[in-house]
Amino acid sequence: MTAYSDVEFLTSANTVAQFVPDDGAEVAFAGRSNSGKSSAINAILARRGLARTSKTPGRTQLVNFFSVGEQLRVTDLPGYGYARVPEAVRRHWGKLMDAYFRHRQSLAGLFIVMDVRRPLTDFDQGMLGWAAEAGCPVHILLTKADKLSRGAASAALLSVRKQVGDTATVQLFSALKGTGVETARARLDALLGIMPKE
Repeated sequence: MTAYSDVEFLTSANTVAQFVPDDGAEVAFAGRSNSGKSSAINAILARRGLARTSKTPGRTQLVNFFSVGEQLRVTDLPGYGYARVPEAVRRHWGKLMDAYFRHRQSLAGLFIVMDVRRPLTDFDQGMLGWAAEAGCPVHILLTKADKLSRGAASAALLSVRKQVGDTATVQLFSALKGTGVETARARLDALLGIMPKE
């Protein structure tokens, strides 16, 4: 287990020019609005309130960079798919994400956060496409697993694994119950190149 004892917020970016220097390694988190992305980041990094959670979906409207070690970062990408966001903002996000995935050399992996009850939306598929074009490893968190029975959650997991095949690894996750936090943390470590402690 990694303690992530030196987690630090770096900056929020609304343009490519505002991104932090493109060195070291970083893992991005993306997810549809209201998928539980901020809660997942907070649980994995063991930092309550690091990524802002809200009852109003779509609050993450900037690319937020967090340091989790020397030249190691987690990036919280804008939530997508929320209808109340103006069209001009959605277009801007799309251009920003396209530039991020095309040109970010330090990008070592992508976590896609999906509500287990509504996985693999068109927006999620688009994110998988961006990651594939960038040659970026993907790990899918099926969040809010506590909202389903164990059998239904397992069935959803098997279904998503079958649909994505070898393009991504997939797990069940619940920030509320702590389900899958250690597994997700180990995957984040691996993508960032953090060696497990003896």
